Formats: sequence, structure tokens, C-alpha cells
Amino acid sequence: MTLLELDNVTAGYGPTPVLRNIDLTVEAGEIVGVIGKNGVGKTTLLKTVIGILEPTHGTVTYRGEDLTGASSDVRARAGMGYIPQGRDVFPKLTVEQNLRMGELVNDESSTKLYDEMYDLFPILKERATQEAGTLSGGQQQMLAIARALVGDPDLLLLDEPSEGVQPSIIDRISEDMRTINQEFNTTILFVEQNLGVIRELADRCYAMERGELVDEVGTEALEDEDTVAEYLAV
Repeated sequence: MTLLELDNVTAGYGPTPVLRNIDLTVEAGEIVGVIGKNGVGKTTLLKTVIGILEPTHGTVTYRGEDLTGASSDVRARAGMGYIPQGRDVFPKLTVEQNLRMGELVNDESSTKLYDEMYDLFPILKERATQEAGTLSGGQQQMLAIARALVGDPDLLLLDEPSEGVQPSIIDRISEDMRTINQEFNTTILFVEQNLGVIRELADRCYAMERGELVDEVGTEALEDEDTVAEYLAV
């Protein structure tokens, strides 16, 4: 089943388009990456999917429903979880209070995955009463992921999960994303520049240049490090 579809989407900030004629599909159960150099529009793409930006042209369809003009909160309640670049946890709230914010995701699910998130990220359970701003960068990334997943979303949008995170935690986050995909049946669309994360995590990727999707990198091509690195080179 096609969970997410962008059809001929153009979007940007003011009169200047950043995305141009984007055609993208994500099937239920997939982990799909969007790769490319800095500044090519990857973050703008995720903001358009979650509804922070509205396309000037084209449509965004989710679970067969046209959500092109829908707000971010409508899309969250429809089952989209979003983890922005830089994590954006609430620093003065505790870990537990941050997690409660995730209950706003996915109106159709009565399931709340607190126990599952604490099992997946035991450090969050240990520090449930600690202010989120006092956590390390890697722990904040775990909290941001857990917060997005507490409401049991169907689609997780993940922006640069490796940014500002030490290498040992990056490997752990890649493993955790695979676990989330397999155990919770969560479809994942992520953007990333870390070659190791891309090759470890993605089932397939879209390559982006200058606001356009220029190639699709399949499973076999992902095994070739040089092929993937070509789209990331400055």
C-alpha cells in the first residue's frame, strides 16, 4: 500500500521555490532515505510533508487522502510523527513531560507506547524526572525519537538523525530505527548525509540535487559505497 505520495510538488519560502516538481512515493513498511549535499532541499521536503510549508503546486497524499492544504497538527493526528533537525526537545520540561507531547500523534490509535519506548531507550526511564535540556546530544535524540513514537504513528519523518551525535550513538540510533520499523511496523522517511547511516538504514533512497529528485538508489546500489558517496560529495 502506498502510504505517502508527493505528486509534482513545488514548495519554498516566499516567491522562491526550493523544491521543484517532486514525485515521491513511500510504501507502507519501507525505510526510505533522501540524500544529497547541504542546501539541496532535503529539510524543506520533510517540512512540506509534515505541513510546515504548503506547496505552491502539486499534491501531498497520505493514506489515500489529499492533505496538501492541511496543517501540521492535522497531519500529526492523521499518524505522522516528525523529528526535526536539531531535535527540538523542550529543555525545561522533564523527559516524561516531553514524552507526553507525543500523545497528540495519531488519533486513530488508542495505543500509547511508553513502556515500549522505555524498553527501547532505558536511559530515558532512568532519567524520566530529569530536565531534557540537561541530557547529552545523543540522549536528546533518543528522547525526540521516543516522543514522536509514543502515539504509535504510521509514518516517522526523521531529519538528519546523526547530526551532533557521537559515532557510538549514531550506530545505536540506526539499529533502533530498524527495530522500530520491524517491531512497530512504522514506515520511515529520513534525510541524512552520513554515509554509514544511509547504507545501514535505508531500503532505498531518492537522490536530490538543486531541489529536484534526480535518481532513485535501490538496494543493490546502496551496497556500493562510491555510488552513494557521489551524491554526498561537496
